[in-house]
Amino acid sequence: MIKRKLKIVFIIPSLKAGGAERVMSYVAQHIDRTIFNVTLLVIGYKKDCQYQVDNIKVVFLNKPRVLKSIPNLFVFLFKNPPDIAISAIGHLNTVMGLLSIFFPTSKFVAREVNVNSVLKEYSENKPIKCFSLLSLISKKLIDKIVCQSNDMAKDMVLNFKVNPDKIIVINNPITDNFKVKKEDHSLPKVFFKFITIGRLAKQKGHLRILEVLKELDFPFHYTIIGDGPEKENIFDTAKKYGLSNYITHIPYTKNVEEYLVQSDVFLQGSYVEGFPNALLESCAVGTPVIAFQAPGGIDEIITDGLNGFIADSTVDYVNKIKLLTQNYQNWKPSVVRNSIYNKYNSNKILKEYENLFVEILN
Repeated sequence: MIKRKLKIVFIIPSLKAGGAERVMSYVAQHIDRTIFNVTLLVIGYKKDCQYQVDNIKVVFLNKPRVLKSIPNLFVFLFKNPPDIAISAIGHLNTVMGLLSIFFPTSKFVAREVNVNSVLKEYSENKPIKCFSLLSLISKKLIDKIVCQSNDMAKDMVLNFKVNPDKIIVINNPITDNFKVKKEDHSLPKVFFKFITIGRLAKQKGHLRILEVLKELDFPFHYTIIGDGPEKENIFDTAKKYGLSNYITHIPYTKNVEEYLVQSDVFLQGSYVEGFPNALLESCAVGTPVIAFQAPGGIDEIITDGLNGFIADSTVDYVNKIKLLTQNYQNWKPSVVRNSIYNKYNSNKILKEYENLFVEILN
């Protein structure tokens, strides 16, 4: 039985806006301080920080890329040997797995963030063969791999030949910021506010949401929150479909909860996810969701007819929007929230991380 506090270092590429960064920094700040001595190690720059981090030690390496930080990572771990090092995002996980060779008394945990075999089909950069090989080697060296969804865990076993005993599924938590909204009594509604939150990248499927919206025959407004390489293509397509006047674009906001509360339906177009934070957060505030069928935890979050719908095609998506909006008075915010709260509340997820950290050392 371990009597002293366990030294854990959480390692992330940056504290820029992103789901992995937010979840890792949240877990680092909120795990039991009577059991764990926590340090958050950030590869990037302090000036880029988008998330407030309180009550734990934060170290910035001030490096532009993970590759350039490897000597600094080694020195930090050598001078501050942890009981456990947990990292997130593929390329950083690869580096940490390889560095683990030099620190045999520490346990290394990698938190994966995507169903990688599907994601690579939509990636702007094709993987370099030697790096793919290093990634496979690294996965064998890592002590434990945290997957956010069952789809991700299956992908690790089937496509990356990871031993199932090395994998644990821990979903993303609903953080304390997301409270259920008040029920709207000004019904029936005739005007609807849709929202999508996520990086403007091919795998997020914004273009197929636009394909859906151009088929709607009732008044709506669509808010897109996020930025990324597909921005020009998305808004050129919106213009081609005559949708420009119905869209508001917000590249970044710290007020995600506020926008979700003000919206009527969350629309997701993704071809692949890890475990979609924004989808989960929409349900947490009581805003129903519609998503395309895709790997990455979507069918773990959405219960058809209870908190939203999963669509199999563009035509099906259009029909699901019409079905939801025509019966909007039946969608109670408290019911939508309760459908996911017991499974993904922060207390439950934090306890799963704490149990993992204790058990991996026993």
